[in-house]
Amino acid sequence: MTAEYECLTDILDARFSCRGFRPDPVKDEIINKIVSSARKAPSWCNAQPWQLIITKPDETDRFRDALYTAASNTPPAPDLDWPKGYPGIYGDRRRTCGFQLYDAVGIEKGDRAASARQMMENYRLFGAPHVAILTSPADLGSYGAMDCGGFVTAFMLSAQAIGLASIAQAAIAAQAPFVREHFGLPKDRFILCAISFGYADPDHPANAFRTERAEVDDIIDWRT
Repeated sequence: MTAEYECLTDILDARFSCRGFRPDPVKDEIINKIVSSARKAPSWCNAQPWQLIITKPDETDRFRDALYTAASNTPPAPDLDWPKGYPGIYGDRRRTCGFQLYDAVGIEKGDRAASARQMMENYRLFGAPHVAILTSPADLGSYGAMDCGGFVTAFMLSAQAIGLASIAQAAIAAQAPFVREHFGLPKDRFILCAISFGYADPDHPANAFRTERAEVDDIIDWRT
């Protein structure tokens, strides 16, 4: 194997969804480097539909406080419909991830109040000093959203490579009307997700577990 493959694999192995951050801000030049790498993600017809709003710590705090209040009092209203369901193995994986998180933070199985409180930590951005709000042109529909998924991956791997942690948060899209008003975003752009990022808190219990992955043979259907 090439050194490049080994390096990429090491970064993929190290990356995880961080749910506990240190408050230390990230220098602008480091954030610029992350975006400079992520912008090279492939896209349909090279449309590059992604646009970001990235907050600095003071604005992150203002946003997280207002977002938490909005999420506590407003029903979900995402720009794109949520999945209709998680059938079969997809639901199994989703539940396993949830149980791993609850075990890590000491939530007993069946404690719905505690699990709901943990879910609401999404709207506190898990204490991250920065958040990137990702948008795509509504006219590009699902293809723009698919392209932005590649950008999210590139952003998070670039952050990992440079020594930062991150978490992609679809939950923020549930509050699309609030997010659009807060940042003055136009109605012709879908709010797809947020990426909270910064330096990981290694002592936070929510960072103590890693999700499982399907095996290669579970993914490939060879045809000969």
